[in-house]
Amino acid sequence: METTPEPTTPAVPANAQTRLAFERTRVSYDRTMMSWIRTATSLISFGFAVYKFFQIELGITKAQPNLFIGVQEFSLLLVAAGILALLLGAADHWRNMQRLRAQDPSLPRSLSGVLTACIFAIGVLILLAVIFKE
Repeated sequence: METTPEPTTPAVPANAQTRLAFERTRVSYDRTMMSWIRTATSLISFGFAVYKFFQIELGITKAQPNLFIGVQEFSLLLVAAGILALLLGAADHWRNMQRLRAQDPSLPRSLSGVLTACIFAIGVLILLAVIFKE
């Protein structure tokens, strides 16, 4: 028995209330992405600040014999956690926007993706600076 697939045309909002509901949802997704960016930026900048503080003020970069984890390793963990948070937030945002755009293709694109890419690039540069800088 042959089955015909159901047509999958996106449901475009018909009235103003529905249109505003889609817009509120999109803005909510953007706010959530901006929160991810804020958290990632905090982790990245704190990791770099810790590294530079110990490097400049105390002259410590490598693991000390009495420390469980060295300054460089701790800084790397913070910066890497920030980059990971940014990637997880971006993946979640992209997935949410795809689902929303499937129902309303006329929704505008989010500019938070551009900011995410910029912060990601800065985070990777900082990670490389901590790894390769003595």
